[in-house]
Amino acid sequence: MIDTSTHIRVARPSRDLAAAERFYVDGLGLDVVWRSAEHVPGEHDLLMVGPKGGGWHFELTIDPDNPIEPTPTVDDLFVVYLGEQPDEALIDLLTAHGGTRVPSHNPYWDEYGVTVEDPDGYRLVLCSRTWG
Repeated sequence: MIDTSTHIRVARPSRDLAAAERFYVDGLGLDVVWRSAEHVPGEHDLLMVGPKGGGWHFELTIDPDNPIEPTPTVDDLFVVYLGEQPDEALIDLLTAHGGTRVPSHNPYWDEYGVTVEDPDGYRLVLCSRTWG
């Protein structure tokens, strides 16, 4: 049964795991949950990032033998509900670590937050609202 204690993993391809790590760990402040980059034939290299002790994480992968080009759309969003205006220092940190501040496709996210593209083109929204 799925409930509030259910753990969530979101997996997606990446062009460059080191660039993704700089953005999500050094920029956003997530932790490395797991890393595998031994280049084992037939296996993916991967980086898992998330909040320490959290119930969710991202799994970013590269298949060195058969790489997949990420194909994000303007509506592929990872939304973080901060409950306050995003701090400009955090936005500066994200852009210094490979992100690009962009206008949102949906004006709602510009009204209530800031959108930053990660190095693979996926969008992170730092939302000023709360959830729930």
